[in-house]
Amino acid sequence: MFRSLANRNYRLFALGQVISNPGTWMQRIAQEWLVLQLSGGSGIALGVATALQFLPTLLFGLWGGALADRMSKRRLLITSQSMMGLLSLGLGLLVTFGTAQVWHVYLFALGLGLVTVVDSPARQSFVVEMVGREDLPNAVALNSASFQLGRVVGPAAAGILIGLIGTGPVFLINAVSFAGVITGLLMMRPSELHVSELAPRSKGQVRQGIRYVAGRRDLLLLLATVAFVQLFGSNVQNQLALMVNNVFQAGSEAFGLAATFLALGSFTGALIAARREAPRLRTVLIGALLFGVLQVVAGLMPGYTALLVALVPMGICFMTFTTSMNAYFQLNVEPQMRGRAMAMYMLVFLGVAPIGAPIVGVLADLFGPAVSMVVGGTVSVTIAVSAAMLLGRSLGVKVRLRARRPFVDVIRDKGPERRPELEE
Repeated sequence: MFRSLANRNYRLFALGQVISNPGTWMQRIAQEWLVLQLSGGSGIALGVATALQFLPTLLFGLWGGALADRMSKRRLLITSQSMMGLLSLGLGLLVTFGTAQVWHVYLFALGLGLVTVVDSPARQSFVVEMVGREDLPNAVALNSASFQLGRVVGPAAAGILIGLIGTGPVFLINAVSFAGVITGLLMMRPSELHVSELAPRSKGQVRQGIRYVAGRRDLLLLLATVAFVQLFGSNVQNQLALMVNNVFQAGSEAFGLAATFLALGSFTGALIAARREAPRLRTVLIGALLFGVLQVVAGLMPGYTALLVALVPMGICFMTFTTSMNAYFQLNVEPQMRGRAMAMYMLVFLGVAPIGAPIVGVLADLFGPAVSMVVGGTVSVTIAVSAAMLLGRSLGVKVRLRARRPFVDVIRDKGPERRPELEE
């Protein structure tokens, strides 16, 4: 489960992430709370700050991927992580000295988003350079586990610290946490990295990346699967809030407990994924399918306790889907295209969340939160089954259901020649 930690470079990176991830989640909570305080509780102001943080990825994410393909990813990360730390330090000082205004937070969110344009594809594609192809799935899963652990610890710590010392010091704590990641990157041994040949600087590199992914049916179908699952899956926490408040008439403590159960399921799913040897298309699609089924089940649960029970396996299946998808993308593209492919993946993965949020809200207002969850789960099931059928046709296989074990037979046709990248 932890075999990637035998690699010194990755061990340094992972330790830095364990320190930094809780700080990142603490900052998210502090930023939202600060905006509400400075704006008098304005939901519009909160929405603007969130949009400014994600908008650069939507607009410039592909250019960030091209930059990651033609430059040293380690040096890019040292620069981007340093800039993120300085941004947190600057806003923290403004808040601590009582001079922060809403527009300061807007600028901070925009600056953070611009740095993320480069940081995200560089960080995603740097993993394989640290551990090599064989241990990549394990390292991706361990990164997800670290992220989910921060998701459990960070918000709880932020809530306590904001009450004790205010939002300003929370930003300062996060600024200090970046030192762990930067120190780990500086201490790495470059000679032990699995660095692939950098893409030469040339015109049209973004278009080249788009054409490459567009020419791969497996990648296109998986991107479509990510888009539709994320449309509702990434907003499941909003659906949970509506379920807890509107359906079960419970308070904020109950919502916090539900979010914790979902995060614990995601953390468990990441650890389970760390035991897998290699990502397979069927693992990706089964994860998406079961996540959709469990989302439907959660929406139909008659009571709060029953809902909590459904959230843990839902988190496990969602993490199975995302970790397998991430590793599959990195292992099944050309090394010189990895940054651009991962930028496109992250663009879809993060970009549909703002689109799905109002859809979830409209469905919940019109038909109720339970219906919203059921519809979201049904969409995930439908797209997973459709993608499996289309990929099966590309592979030249047929699926037949049986009444006895094994319940599914996979029969390979002796038809057209199959593409090597679709073998799994």
